[in-house]
Amino acid sequence: MSATFDICIVAQAGRLSAEAALFAASLRSAAPGFQGRLIVGEPQPGPLWPGDPRMDDETQALLVHLGAEILPFPSNHFGKAYPHGNKIEMLAQMPADRPFLFFDTDTLVTGPIDGLNLDFDRPSASMARENTWPEVPLYGPTLADIWQAVFDRAGVEMRPSLDQGHPATYWEHYLYFNAGWFFYRCPRLFAAKMTALMVSLRDDRPEALASQSLTPWLDQIALPAVIAGLGGGRPGPELDGLDGDLTNHYRALPLLYAKAPDRTIAILEDVAAPNRVKRVLKAYDPFKRMIYQGRGTRVRVRALFDQGNLPNTEKPIRNRIKREKLWMR
Repeated sequence: MSATFDICIVAQAGRLSAEAALFAASLRSAAPGFQGRLIVGEPQPGPLWPGDPRMDDETQALLVHLGAEILPFPSNHFGKAYPHGNKIEMLAQMPADRPFLFFDTDTLVTGPIDGLNLDFDRPSASMARENTWPEVPLYGPTLADIWQAVFDRAGVEMRPSLDQGHPATYWEHYLYFNAGWFFYRCPRLFAAKMTALMVSLRDDRPEALASQSLTPWLDQIALPAVIAGLGGGRPGPELDGLDGDLTNHYRALPLLYAKAPDRTIAILEDVAAPNRVKRVLKAYDPFKRMIYQGRGTRVRVRALFDQGNLPNTEKPIRNRIKREKLWMR
C-alpha cells in the first residue's frame, strides 16, 4: 500500500483543457489534504500531431494556480490519429517507480480521494462500462476466441482473469474495463506494456480480430491483458468510491446533469463559480451553455429524466437529450 501517489490526466486545446480545469478545481475542493502531485500531460506538436494541441496560457496558468504540474510529452506511437493513446504516451514520460492514479479529464472529484486504500502492486481499472467491444460475428470467431487472441498476443494467461459466475458466452465472463481510471506502482512499466500490446494489435492484427473495430476501443482492448499480466484484476469493494462517492466520470456534461445525484450537481456548480475558474470554463462554449446559461439545470436537461429511474444503458439518455437539441460536448 502507498499513502502518497500522483494523480494524472491529459489535456490539450479545446474541450479537454476545460475539463482539466474543472477536474483540478474539483480535486482541490473535494480533497484539500491530497499530498501527491497533480500532473497534467500535454501533447506537443510533432510529426504525429500536426497543428498545435497545446493549451492556451490562461488555462495553463489556472492549472498551475490550482496546484497542477504541466508535463509536455511527444507523440511517438499514436498522436492525432488515435488521441486515446495520449494517456499512454504521457505515462511513458513520468518518473519511474512512483505510484500513479490516472483519470480521464471528463471526471469530477466529489470526495476525499486521498483516503483511498490503493494497493499499487495490484493494478485495476474502472468497471463503469457497457458491452461495447467486441461485436461477435454470427458465424465466429466466438467471444472466447477473440479475447484469447488478445491475451495470447500479450503473453498472459487468460483463465485466471475470467469471472466464472457468468457463462463463456456472456461478455462479463471476460475481464473488460473502462479506461476512465486505472492505477499501478510504476507509470513507465505500465506504459511499456500497454504500448507494446496496442501497437502490436494495431499493426499486426490477430486473425480473430479481423472483423473488429479497434477505434476507439484499442486502449480498452489492451487494458485487461496488461492489468492481468501485472498481477491485477477487478477492483475490490475498497475502490467503490471511484465511480461512486469520490468521483463521477461524466463523459459529457449533459449526461452529468441527466444522471448525477443532486449532491454532485451542487459540487459541480460550486467549484465552477470562482471568477478565475469561470473565465476559463466559459471560453468553451458547451460549458458556458450547460453550467452558466442554465441548460443543464432542472428546467432543461435535468428535468427530462427521473434520476431515481434512469434507463439501464446510456444510449437512450443520449438520444433523448439530442432530440431536445440539448446535446453538446
